[in-house]
Amino acid sequence: MPAGRAPLCLRPRGVVRGAVLTLVFAGVLATGAATGALPREDDAGREPRNGAGDRAAFDRAALHRFAAEAAADGKSGKQAAEEFVSRSGDRWGAVYDRREYAEFERSLDGAYTGVGLSAGAADDGIRVTRVRSGGPAERAGVRVGDRLLAVGGRATDGRSASEVVSLLRGDGVPGSTVALRIRRGGMTWTQTLRRERLATEPVTVTRPDARTVVIRVAAFSKGVGARVREAVRTAPAGAGVLLDLRGNPGGLVDEAASAASAFLDGGLVATYDVEGEQRAVYAERGGDTGRPLVALVDGGTMSAAELLTGALQDRGRAVTVGSRTFGKGSVQMPSALPDGSVAELTVGHYRTPAGHEVDGRGIAPDLPAEEGAEERARTVLSGLGGGS
Repeated sequence: MPAGRAPLCLRPRGVVRGAVLTLVFAGVLATGAATGALPREDDAGREPRNGAGDRAAFDRAALHRFAAEAAADGKSGKQAAEEFVSRSGDRWGAVYDRREYAEFERSLDGAYTGVGLSAGAADDGIRVTRVRSGGPAERAGVRVGDRLLAVGGRATDGRSASEVVSLLRGDGVPGSTVALRIRRGGMTWTQTLRRERLATEPVTVTRPDARTVVIRVAAFSKGVGARVREAVRTAPAGAGVLLDLRGNPGGLVDEAASAASAFLDGGLVATYDVEGEQRAVYAERGGDTGRPLVALVDGGTMSAAELLTGALQDRGRAVTVGSRTFGKGSVQMPSALPDGSVAELTVGHYRTPAGHEVDGRGIAPDLPAEEGAEERARTVLSGLGGGS
């Protein structure tokens, strides 16, 4: 997926975005928002409702005042907003200037400027979670699991995921460079990478044998749901589907719901709240409910990908195999600030059809498997009547 924040993308089109802020494709704002107008200025100042939305509504109104006061004093409204978000304790809060947010929106079309790696927050700091084949990071020898100590000469310790993403992204100009301070085991070194314009391939379909179709979804960017449905529709009769969601940082929630529609005949996909108001996401009717299905997940499965996983698991449609998912189940709402920058604060959380919260917990697979997870998944699929 186009890079950027890792982090989800819980954002029904034109409403809110679930930032996938933990997983970042270095170079752009990544996963998750949807197109559509930002909330009106008066939305941020409306009276907070009772319940879960009180703090979020208050914070957004206070943020606007803080940024406006800074601008009136001749200071940077964006920097003031970043300071406010940092102090708020909102793990997924973020602030972007006009250019950054525009790049983020463009990234949803499947192309981005970056160095070809994803990074996520770990207990000991920021670590590389994926390296794109053939990208600048892979060519430089960067590996999954490497710890990022500094980006562009700035230490990552104490920085939020969105701040690190901003440093990785830089000016978003192909050909610009960024120096990464990397630690691997007992070795520490600095590696300079040159950003490139990279295209993503969010869905790949392979048929290792006549009875198995492997659908790998790298991220839920625009058009992914339709591609998953088409892959299922054209799969050979009697073939089972292995849905590989490993390392998927999320994306557009409506695309995840569209993908769910390939396997479900309508019904609930997830519920979520926005400032105390309860909402729901539903699958379309007419999906293939009989084809054997196994979903393969891991600790890099996040946000919208967790939403899909939870729906398939709770509704008994798929056997899930792998390791516990990341646990990114919060919803962010974008708000335009007086200087044209955009701030996003957490306003709610989503739940699976059975009512399980995902944020901070993740989803435990039906069959745990660390090493050899794909082989285990294929064995399970075969037992369900699909696969070799």
